[in-house]
Amino acid sequence: MTHVKNLFDLTGKVALVTGGSRGLGLQMAEALGEMGAKLVITARKADELAEAKRRLERRKIIVATVANDISNTAEIPQLVDGILSQFDGIDILVNNAGATWGAPAEDYPAEAWRKVIDLNVNAMFFLSQCVGKKAMIPKQSGKIINISSIAGLGGNPPGMATIAYNTSKGADINFTRALAAEWGRYNINVNAICPGFFPTKMSAGLLDKLGDSIKATTPLQRLGGEEDLKGTVVFLASEASRHITGQYIAVDGGATIC
Repeated sequence: MTHVKNLFDLTGKVALVTGGSRGLGLQMAEALGEMGAKLVITARKADELAEAKRRLERRKIIVATVANDISNTAEIPQLVDGILSQFDGIDILVNNAGATWGAPAEDYPAEAWRKVIDLNVNAMFFLSQCVGKKAMIPKQSGKIINISSIAGLGGNPPGMATIAYNTSKGADINFTRALAAEWGRYNINVNAICPGFFPTKMSAGLLDKLGDSIKATTPLQRLGGEEDLKGTVVFLASEASRHITGQYIAVDGGATIC
């Protein structure tokens, strides 16, 4: 019988984390690396990737970086082929890269809508499809973790105007369910994490305005911290969650129960 500690061990696994150079993506990449996974992190900015690589290597984590924009979906096969030429497969895919844009629905720019949907939905699908076909389905094994948001579980609270973001994150949750139903026969688990409010570059403006009221209406009376996604992503990436698929976990201090 496997010891429970070994169920969480990721030694020898290869994990691809998009948007992994900072914020929540870097936090999750670090967690997977600390549990033994070899990492590939992608992002648009080479300087941020270089800094992330230095941070991870100081923790004795094996990491490769790829600067790219996965919203340009035509480049996804090249990205995946490059990783597979360097590593023996992709065992874990964390679809974390995302974007937002704030504007009232009646004035929402078409360009902004397309930017958010292209990255938050289209790139998630086409990257999952490519990794599935080239790496996971042939091995009959894999873990796909889609980073949605509690914004995908409801509408906008007063003071927010992020209709494309909320729409995309709701789509991410149903995409997770649909793909899990199709790929279960290949022994591929597909689940989602729905973070609540974490201090990040993307959320900075909103938290400057609403941070105090968000904490006041959250049961744990706090925002997410630098380690609050680590346990969840390791659980979903490991054999500890092998009988869980098509689910989402809200990591939000209890905000969605109120």
